[in-house]
Amino acid sequence: MSDARRLRVGYLVNRYPAISHTFIRREIAGVERSGIDVRRYSVRRTEDAGAIDQADRAERDRTTVLLAGGIPALLGSLLGAALGRPLRFLKALLAAWAMGGRAGRWGRLRHVAYLAEACLLRRLLARESVEHLHAHFGTNPAAVALLCRLLGGPPYSFTVHGPEEFDRPDALSLREKIRGADFVVAISSYGRSQLMRWTDAAAWSKLHVVRCGVDSGFLEDVPASGEDGTLVCVGRLCEDKGQLLLVEAAGRLLRDGVRFEISLVGDGGIRGRMEARIRELGLEKHVLLKGWMDGAGVRKEISRSRALVLPSFAEGLPVVLMEALALRRPVLSTYVAGIPELVRPGQNGWLVPPGSLDDLVGALREVLAASRERMEAFGQAGRAAVLERHDAAREAGRLGDLFRTAAAGSRPR
Repeated sequence: MSDARRLRVGYLVNRYPAISHTFIRREIAGVERSGIDVRRYSVRRTEDAGAIDQADRAERDRTTVLLAGGIPALLGSLLGAALGRPLRFLKALLAAWAMGGRAGRWGRLRHVAYLAEACLLRRLLARESVEHLHAHFGTNPAAVALLCRLLGGPPYSFTVHGPEEFDRPDALSLREKIRGADFVVAISSYGRSQLMRWTDAAAWSKLHVVRCGVDSGFLEDVPASGEDGTLVCVGRLCEDKGQLLLVEAAGRLLRDGVRFEISLVGDGGIRGRMEARIRELGLEKHVLLKGWMDGAGVRKEISRSRALVLPSFAEGLPVVLMEALALRRPVLSTYVAGIPELVRPGQNGWLVPPGSLDDLVGALREVLAASRERMEAFGQAGRAAVLERHDAAREAGRLGDLFRTAAAGSRPR
């Protein structure tokens, strides 16, 4: 790499930008501010509904979509690689076949598709002189990055968030993806520990913790205390997030005469079930489904709340917890994955065992009954924790250093 120009890194995500991937946008912006030229690649196109923020729309215009050319473009790239680089193509094909064999029904067919995407991506990376490829998530983006490398593409790294990678490490060929990478990033110490399970001890030094973070929009102009009795839950409506359990807990609070309102920001596959249960429990005026919101809307909902509640069953480390604490709003969540690394019971929030309705109800009572002074103290402590560990610019700078070290030809330590 010439010192006269900046290192050029490609970012690969399955669908980018997306409403739930604001943290990737923040990371890319921070990496660029550190002096690295970033090219964005998305496997699939994001529709308007998935890019509500104006900033997301701008990112979409800067992102190359691999599937934009449809099947003809993929088949053309596949054939071109087979004819132009037969030995490399055979090696990548055998790797795709082996990984697909671990991935269950249709696994091999899917991995042949990943190989076609990798063939197309390698051509794009070569055309744009990309020297390093970074994938977000250890699922199909990491598979495409590995296959692209076998085809002669640049070295790669990837960030693992969880919980999917930790639930299906064999089916996702996580060990092989780690082995082929220059380095691998986890977003928490817990996440790194799970990667250590699937990495030879001699290679643990290639596993790094780079935390997700919040930007200046959440670190400046902190709002005053929220409204008494008002709670917010932000996240995709799905089984993993535990919102159905939260509805059950709300039913108990209503039965016992507790005054409260819970705003649920987000949407997803279980919305219909939640609407039905809310009606059954008579919670229409107490549990409000508000759908997806842009960043300003999420900030407003958090700011008007007394606390954020996220009773998840499975997680990595949700960025919304960082956002709430940065806004001096205490958090009620669960003892899952990396969450206890940020949320400290008795200091900046409450943690309960995942799946325990009784414990969740008890903690909700405490949150709603806590004095304003206690909530302010929790909020201040939470903000301090975020400033110390989750500044997006600082964490992106650390990732930029890893990219430079990898590009210089030495493995990160």
